[in-house]
Amino acid sequence: MDRFSFLNAAHTEFFAQLYDQYLENPDSVEPSWRSFFQGFDFGMTTYNEENVVNQMSNIAIQNVDNGQISDKIHKEFSVLKLIDAYRTRGHLFTQTNPVRERRIYIPSLELESFGLSNADLNTVFDAAKILGHQPKSLQEILTHLKNVYCQHIGIEYMYMRNPEVIQWVQDKLNINDNLPNFDNNQKKIILEKLNEAVSFENFLHTKYVGQKRFSLEGGEAIIAGLDAIIEAAAEKGVEQFVMGMAHRGRLNVLANIFRKSTQDIFSEFDGKDYDQEYFDGDVKYHLGLTSDRKTRSGKNINLNLAPNPSHLETVGAVIEGITRAKQDKYFPNDFSKVLPIAVHGDAAIAGQGILYEIIQMAQLDGYKTGGTIHIVINNQVGFTTNYLDARSSTYCTDVAKVTLSPVLHVNSDDAEAVVHAMLFALDFRMQFGRDVFIDLLGYRKYGHNEGDEPRFTQPLLYKIIAKHKNPRDIYAEKLIAESVIDGNFVNELETLYKQDLDDNLELSRKKSLTIITPFMQNEWVGFNQVSDDVMLQKVDTKFDKNTLNLIIETVSTLPSDKKFINKISKIVNDRKTMYNNNTIDWGTAETLAYGSLLTEGYDVRISGQDVERGTFSHRHAVVKVEDSEEEVILLNDVKGKKGNFNIFNSHLSEYGVLGFDYGYALANPNALTIWEAQFGDFSNGAQIMIDQYISCGEDKWNNQNGIVLLLPHGYEGQGAEHSSGRMERYLQLCARHNMVVADCTTPANFFHLLRRQMVTKYRKPLIVFTPKSLLRDPRCVSTQDELANGSFQETIDDISVNKADVKTLVFCTGKFYYDITAERENLKRSDVAVVRIEQMFPLPVEQLKAIIATYPNVDDYVWAQEEPKNMGAYSFMLMNFDFIKWRLASLKAYAAPAAGSYTRAKRRHADAIRMVFDKDLFRSCLLYLT
Repeated sequence: MDRFSFLNAAHTEFFAQLYDQYLENPDSVEPSWRSFFQGFDFGMTTYNEENVVNQMSNIAIQNVDNGQISDKIHKEFSVLKLIDAYRTRGHLFTQTNPVRERRIYIPSLELESFGLSNADLNTVFDAAKILGHQPKSLQEILTHLKNVYCQHIGIEYMYMRNPEVIQWVQDKLNINDNLPNFDNNQKKIILEKLNEAVSFENFLHTKYVGQKRFSLEGGEAIIAGLDAIIEAAAEKGVEQFVMGMAHRGRLNVLANIFRKSTQDIFSEFDGKDYDQEYFDGDVKYHLGLTSDRKTRSGKNINLNLAPNPSHLETVGAVIEGITRAKQDKYFPNDFSKVLPIAVHGDAAIAGQGILYEIIQMAQLDGYKTGGTIHIVINNQVGFTTNYLDARSSTYCTDVAKVTLSPVLHVNSDDAEAVVHAMLFALDFRMQFGRDVFIDLLGYRKYGHNEGDEPRFTQPLLYKIIAKHKNPRDIYAEKLIAESVIDGNFVNELETLYKQDLDDNLELSRKKSLTIITPFMQNEWVGFNQVSDDVMLQKVDTKFDKNTLNLIIETVSTLPSDKKFINKISKIVNDRKTMYNNNTIDWGTAETLAYGSLLTEGYDVRISGQDVERGTFSHRHAVVKVEDSEEEVILLNDVKGKKGNFNIFNSHLSEYGVLGFDYGYALANPNALTIWEAQFGDFSNGAQIMIDQYISCGEDKWNNQNGIVLLLPHGYEGQGAEHSSGRMERYLQLCARHNMVVADCTTPANFFHLLRRQMVTKYRKPLIVFTPKSLLRDPRCVSTQDELANGSFQETIDDISVNKADVKTLVFCTGKFYYDITAERENLKRSDVAVVRIEQMFPLPVEQLKAIIATYPNVDDYVWAQEEPKNMGAYSFMLMNFDFIKWRLASLKAYAAPAAGSYTRAKRRHADAIRMVFDKDLFRSCLLYLT
C-alpha cells in the first residue's frame, strides 16, 4: 500500500496487491504489468503520479478484454485518461478568443474519445482523488475540469519535467476551480485601471486625430494586470521592476502604470523641440522612463521602462542585463528583489530569433535573473499578416517550451481572468525563479497605426471588431449585474479622468519645449554628458607600481595544493617572468588592468563566447584544476580588491548577449562591462544592437553607456570571416560624441585605455580592435614603467627616425604598423616614418597636426591599411583627415574582406606594403586600386 500511496488515485489497494504478487513470483503477472513494475522499481525516485497513472491506464485498457480487470476499473482508468487529457490538451478548447472562433483540434475532449458516455455522468468515480477531491460523479469531475482548463484561461504545463513544479501548478489550479475570486474593492480597482486605459486612448484619438500612437485598444486589460502585479509583488518583497516592451500600448503604460506626466506626453504629440541641443530625441512611443511609486499598502517600488527602437524584441535582451546589474549591485545572490517583465507582440515573439537567444540565457549563471514574466499583447495579426501566416507553431508562445516554462492563454475581454493569470504568473516566478508566459488574446482596434486601414487585408475580422465592446464596458456591465457598482460609476470615473487630461493638455500647451528625462537617472548621479572636446582631453590613468607588483604576484601564482596541466602552469608563471623582464605581453597587461580597477572599487564583467580562456588562449582568467575541473580565478584573490570580478563564457549568441551586456552597462556605470567577439566580424550577428543602441542611445534617449566591445582584428591569411572586425562600419556610425573607436598597438596603451574607460566621470561606448598574432609577438610588449606611469596615447609618433631625413610620412593603425616597420627595416629605409593612430574616433586632429609639423622635409604623405580600399578606415579618413594631401596604400576594393587562399592573401598583403614605400608603384596601381 505504501508503495502506491503517492498516487492518490483509484484502487490503490488493487495495484498494491498486484505488486505484491509480482514480488513473490514475477512470472505470475501479465507481461505488460511485469514490465511496468520492473520500470517502477528502477525509477522509483523519479516516477510521478502522472506517468505512473498513464502507464497503468494504458495497461489496464489493454487487459480489460481478458478478464483481468473489471469494467468498473476500466472506466476508472478511462476517467483518469480524461483528466490527463484536460490537463494536457484542455488549453486547445478554451474560450480565450474574443473575436474569432477557435480552430478545431482533433482528438476532442468528448466523452466518447475515452470510452465513456452520458450514461456514466452520474457514476461516482474514485479517480476524483487525483484532483485532490473525494470521489465524485463524472458530471462533477467534468464541471471541475472545464472550469479549470477550458474557460477564459487555458494553461500549458504538462510538458514540464519536475514533479514538484507540476504538483504546485495543479494545486494552484484546483483552488476555486482556477476561477477569479476578487472582493468588491478589488473589482473596483480593476475597473478603474480599465477606465484609465480606455479613456486615455479615447482622449488621444479625439485630440490628435490620425497621429500615430500605436494604441492599446483591444488589449486594455494589461493595464489592470500590470497594476495588480506591481501591487502584489511589492507585498512579496520586490523592490524594483525592469520592463521592456515595443510600441503597442507603450504610451498607455507610461501614463497609467509609470505615471509619466501627461503634460510631457502631450508636448511630444505637439512635436515641440527639446530643451537640450545635446541630443536629438526619439519618437514618443520609443521613450523610456524611471519612476518611483508607492503602492496602495505603502510599499515603495522603483519602476523602469527601458527605451527601445523599432527593432522588435531587442529590448528584451537589454532589460535582462539591466535586471542582472541591479541584482548584482543592490541584492547580491538574491534574485527576488528585482523583477523583469517583457511585453511582446504575438508576431514578434513568434518571428524574432532573439527571443530564443534570450530564453536560452534564462538559467545560465552569467545571465539568469530569477525568472522573467513574459506578457504577449496578442493582436492576432502582425502589421497586415494574419496569425496563420506568422508562425508554424500552434501558439505564438511555443518558444516557452524551450525552457519548460508554463504558458497561460487568457481572454483579454475578461479583465478578472487577466488579473488572475498575472497573479498566478507572479506566484510561479517568485516560487521557482523561472520564466512564465502569459498570452493575452485580444485584438487591435485600428490598423498597425492609427493612419492605417486594416480592412484592406482583414475585412471580416474588422467587421467583428467594429461592433465589439471594449473591455471596460464589458466589465462594467458584469459589475452592475453583480450589484458591485451602479450605472453612474463608470461615467463618474471617466469624467474625472478626462478632466485631468484636459487640464494637463492646457498646461502642456503653455510650454514651448519638451523635456526628456534620462532613463535610470539615479544610477548616473555624478556622471556628466560630454562632447568630443572633453573626450580628447588627457586623463590620468597612472597606477601605483607597488600595488601593481602585488597584483602580478597574485595573478602569476597558482595554488600549490592543486594540480594543473603543464601548459597552464607555464602560461600563468610566465606572467611574472615577462613582468620582471619588462616584456609585458597583451594578456598580462589586460589582466593587470582588471586587477588595478578592482583595487579602486570598480567591478569588472566580461562576457562572450569562450572569454574565460580567450579564443586565442591569451587570457586564462579562469583556469581549471587538472583532475577535477575546479575553477580557479586568480583575480578574485587580488589583495585589497574592492570590486567584483565576473567573467562568463556565453552561449553561442552575439545579438542577445551583447544586448544583455549593453543593458548591464546601462544600469551600472561603475562596472567595466566588456563583450568580446570570437573574431571581430562575428559582431555582424549583433549589428542591430550596435546600430540601434550602442552608436546612438545617448543621442536618442539621453542615456550614457560604457559598454566595451573587444573585436579581434588583423590580416593573418585566415580567410574572410577571421580577418576583419569591419572597422569601416563602426567609423561610419561615429559622429559628434557618441563613442570611442581604438586600435591599439601596445599592451600598455590597451592597459591605459581600459583604465581611462572607468576613471572618467562620463561614459561612452568603447570599440577596440584587438590583435590576434600580436598577442604573442615579441615586438608587441611594454614595460612596467609604461603601465605604472604612462597614459593612453591617442597617437604614437615614430621615435626611431631622424625627422629631418624623413621624406615619406606614413599614418596607419593597429597590426599593420608592425608589418610596415618590418619591411622598412628590411629595405633599410631611413627616410620613412610611421605614425600610429591609436584612437580613430574622436580623431585626435590637433595631435596629428602637431606631429606633422615636426617633420620639415616630408613631400609624401600616406594612409596605409591592410584592409581593402572599400573597408577599413579609408573612407573615414577621406572625410576627417583632410588637412594634408595624402595617398592611399591598400588593396583594391573587394566584396569579401580577405582571400581564402593563404598564398593569395599574403601576396595581396605584400602588395599593400610595397605601395607604402614605392610612389611609382602607387601611380602604376591607380587603375588597379579602382
